Amino acid sequence: MTDWGLIDPGAADSAGTDDDAVLAAMVEVERGLLRAWGSVLGEPLDAAAAALDAASLDRAALQRGVARDGVPVVALVPALQAQLSAAGFVTAPLHLGATSQDIVDSTLMLVARDALHAARRFLVEDGRRLSELAQLERHSPRIARSLARQAEASTLGVLAAGWLDGVASAVAAIDAVAFPVQFGGAVGTGTAADAAAPRPDGSDAVRAELASLLGLADPDRSWHTERTPVLAVASAAAAVVSVLGRIAGDATFLSREEIGEVRLAGGGGSSAMAHKRNPVDAVAITAAATEAPGLVQVIAAAAMAGDERSAGRWHAEWASQRRLVRLARSAASSSARLLAGLEFDRERAAELLEHAGAAGERPSRDVLVAASDRIVDRAVARFARLADQEPHA
Repeated sequence: MTDWGLIDPGAADSAGTDDDAVLAAMVEVERGLLRAWGSVLGEPLDAAAAALDAASLDRAALQRGVARDGVPVVALVPALQAQLSAAGFVTAPLHLGATSQDIVDSTLMLVARDALHAARRFLVEDGRRLSELAQLERHSPRIARSLARQAEASTLGVLAAGWLDGVASAVAAIDAVAFPVQFGGAVGTGTAADAAAPRPDGSDAVRAELASLLGLADPDRSWHTERTPVLAVASAAAAVVSVLGRIAGDATFLSREEIGEVRLAGGGGSSAMAHKRNPVDAVAITAAATEAPGLVQVIAAAAMAGDERSAGRWHAEWASQRRLVRLARSAASSSARLLAGLEFDRERAAELLEHAGAAGERPSRDVLVAASDRIVDRAVARFARLADQEPHA
């Protein structure tokens, strides 16, 4: 049985990243490759592509293939060929010019694109909610804290604007990722595709058409052992969970009974203390943010690929890359719930400021209001500019 989330609160939202979704994306890449060859060869292959069906594939056989071959594609291709033969497409150029890495890399870019774009949609929800809170509370005073100690007067609006700035940066990080297709053939030279195509630059033509059909970027190259595209995905996913981890940590701390500047809606129960309402969404986000750095380390280590296909390092990327984008999507889903039910208690914040032991003179109210207005306005405007942009396809 595959994992189904019994002890995985940090990645509870596995939509689009579970094994069935990855297999569906893998078949979609092979389907797109067939259609790309149809375009290049001038042959109608859409019907053949439509005959490929991920749902009816034998999962156990594919699992045995991974154990035997180290990659899923070696067992996948004959299974798909059998589907084509059964549908009467015996000569369809399935997998022509491709190698396992082309399929796996393109598949994981599809999965990453969809997961991070889903995370982006949640982040935009977060940003709109934080924009409302920042503007509503721009003149509500509170005591800011530095190095775990009371520091100087600020406002709840500035706090929300700081969270909003992080959300905007996470959106920008996702928007910067290109999600390139992979198509280089056996050793990245594309010679098999060049030989099969009616033009000398056949591999370029097939790659460009495949990218267009899948909605991925055409990198105009093979990146079999040049792994910065995967590092870019990992960095964007880590940015999402780090930003949301900061918000979750602040919300958890400030909602403690003895502080109470933040109120959280709902909450999870306790097996031992019936009175408790635990900040479950914040806990799940924090779990994701705690796990993510180790996965980024795996991706960075795997980027030291060698030869024309790395032995072991490339393979180590797969689970970590998939896990990172799952954590990003899941944390963003949790943050949308967290922030939808989050409120500030301005009276409690003012009370804590009144009794704060901050040293030195406090800024005058006029100076604090002007600073808060500036910070809030800039954060809201920056987020609005980014939220309105279209991410990479």
